[in-house]
Amino acid sequence: MYNGLEISKELFELSAQAEQELQSTFKKFDEICLYNSAKVLKAFGDVKLTCTDFCENTGYGYYDVGRDKLERVYSQIFHTEDALVRPQIMSGTHALSLTFFGLLKHGDTLISISGEPYDSLKSIIGLTGESRNSLMAHGVKYEQIDLVDNDFDIKTIITRLKQSPVKMVEIQRSRGYSARLSLSVEKIERVCKAIREVDTNVIIMVDNCYGDFVEKREPTEVGADIVVGSLMKNLGAGQAKTGGYIVGTAEYVHDVAERFSAPCVAKDVGANLNQLMSFFKGIYHAPSVVNSSLKTMALASNLLEKLGYQVSPRFDDQRCDIVQTIELHSADELIEFCRGIQKGVALENYVTLMPSPMPGYPHEEIMASGSFISGSTIELSCDGPICPPYTAYMQGGLTYEYGKLGLLIALTNLKK
Repeated sequence: MYNGLEISKELFELSAQAEQELQSTFKKFDEICLYNSAKVLKAFGDVKLTCTDFCENTGYGYYDVGRDKLERVYSQIFHTEDALVRPQIMSGTHALSLTFFGLLKHGDTLISISGEPYDSLKSIIGLTGESRNSLMAHGVKYEQIDLVDNDFDIKTIITRLKQSPVKMVEIQRSRGYSARLSLSVEKIERVCKAIREVDTNVIIMVDNCYGDFVEKREPTEVGADIVVGSLMKNLGAGQAKTGGYIVGTAEYVHDVAERFSAPCVAKDVGANLNQLMSFFKGIYHAPSVVNSSLKTMALASNLLEKLGYQVSPRFDDQRCDIVQTIELHSADELIEFCRGIQKGVALENYVTLMPSPMPGYPHEEIMASGSFISGSTIELSCDGPICPPYTAYMQGGLTYEYGKLGLLIALTNLKK
């Protein structure tokens, strides 16, 4: 069977060795999975979920009991007052845009305290592109405080907050297309406590994409006012066909919901479009799927380091998201590795990938994804900009077994 998939026997044997070295790491992932599964199961029971809650709602979407229960499940899991979880939110970028424009007005100041945001967020802010509808075009002021040694520069943050009013501080939990490490909930907790000592009014917002269910706690449990994520990533678990979520205080979720629909309408409208079962199944399976993805990425880190590549995080490092980076030696190696990942996915594994321009990104991109849900990065995928140091950003894996096989096919392709 493995020969039929064109997997190198040498690499298969090397993976068995790696799995022995990963036993303690895998055990930690299993503990987190069980803990988060318990949170989900408790929330399902508390809202008294029943099969009639999956019924389709059309038109305006008034009086949707199932939709309301779904949002109560999210609120309970994240320990927040309210949640907005809708199929009309098309992506993580859309969820972030709704949140920024729902909470920031002309003259307000937004500060990123996790350094430079990733490329697609820059166009929302107005740092790149020529949109007449960016935050900066609407009069929102933007500032940035870089990380120091992969941690928040708390001294500089506090000094800035004391100088003049700031409406929102934004934290990007995942690294994006950068060399920095992803941020742990523990680090987010420390900076939230420091911020609250000098400013009780500033909104603390966390972009949680790729980080959901990777740890036992979420940012809203340690001081964040509002947290944003995509259902094409962790919490959709390859089940949700679209969608995003915003969780936080009732006041802020309401303001975002008014941007989502209309003033004074907020959460009262929005048909579920027959997506409720997939949303419930997504959050139900999410702890296990995230666990599989983490194991796949740890295996990738171990094997690629053995093969002489620089990886981050290392296989036994703490993981704060599901992303694994690999510094490849050239554009050709980056392209061939991504082509190998494409050979190891379920859909369109016959496609030969080519680098190409991508909206919102300054460089040509190579992207491997054969997902059941188009663009779902909780499914095994890999992408990277065609520029030095030719870093591949790999994530996903609905099951560890499929993730492992896809990785070994990619490594075989790279070896050839």
